[in-house]
Amino acid sequence: MLLAFQGAVAQGVLWGIMVLGVYITFRLLDIADLTVDGSFALGGCTCAVLIVEHGVNPWLGLLAGLCVGVLAGGVTGLLHTVFDIPAILAGILTQIGLWSINLRIMGKANIPLLKNPNIFSDLGKASGLTQNIATIVIGSLVAAALVALLYWFFGTEIGSALRATGNNEDMVRALGVDIRMTKLLALMVSNGLVGLSGALVCQSQKYADVGMGTGAIIVGLAAIVIGEVLGRTLPGKLRSFSSRLIAAVVGSIVYFLIRAIVLQLGLDPNDMKLLSAIIVALALSVPVVWSRYQLKRAYSKGGVA
Repeated sequence: MLLAFQGAVAQGVLWGIMVLGVYITFRLLDIADLTVDGSFALGGCTCAVLIVEHGVNPWLGLLAGLCVGVLAGGVTGLLHTVFDIPAILAGILTQIGLWSINLRIMGKANIPLLKNPNIFSDLGKASGLTQNIATIVIGSLVAAALVALLYWFFGTEIGSALRATGNNEDMVRALGVDIRMTKLLALMVSNGLVGLSGALVCQSQKYADVGMGTGAIIVGLAAIVIGEVLGRTLPGKLRSFSSRLIAAVVGSIVYFLIRAIVLQLGLDPNDMKLLSAIIVALALSVPVVWSRYQLKRAYSKGGVA
């Protein structure tokens, strides 16, 4: 049981980096970017091929995963901003294309990394830590560094313009900002984080698979909503931007802990995608239903008065 929970926390931290990417597009731009499913696998597949077939240092493999994720986001961004293709459709087109590209990169459906060193095994050998603990340590350090970097970036002029684009495009355009560039940048940064997460997960699970990103967007949305729900119970209620970023990573950890608990209770692993969809649907719909109930109740009281 303890080992399963450690594994869930480890995976939650690594996937939490992907959730940070989804947060940028979903919460800041109000776009459910389906490129994520493809760019996650792209980062993992690229990292695996470089390590196994070319003997590249695992850390450089992470950098490569980040770079190819940026390129994938750039493709979606160009389709959306230059050719005026709706964002969700642009993401679908890129995701479909990446399936074939990932197969081309690997040359087969999956690549094992069992005989190759990775950043987690290297830390484990050097410190004597178990695989799960080493994953938690490295994942937490990377996630913390990225949260700090994103907090700084979104406080800059271009970062503030990017955040403002999601709130009011017309206002940002009136201020002379090219919203096409801000959207393109947001999609590139987002998918860069997703690709990095895919590379980390690839090294952690010691294999890359062409379908490893399937359902990643659902995991990201579920983690974001869970993090926000947890944040509402805190005194500060996620008022600062940094706390929202941290909540996204925490939501990912909680999501994987929920999965681990459910699996320990005997749920068929094949039903996990259905469970994820139900979690997201409930988390998104319950606040809406509750607000409508509160509004109706307020009107009723007003009418009585």
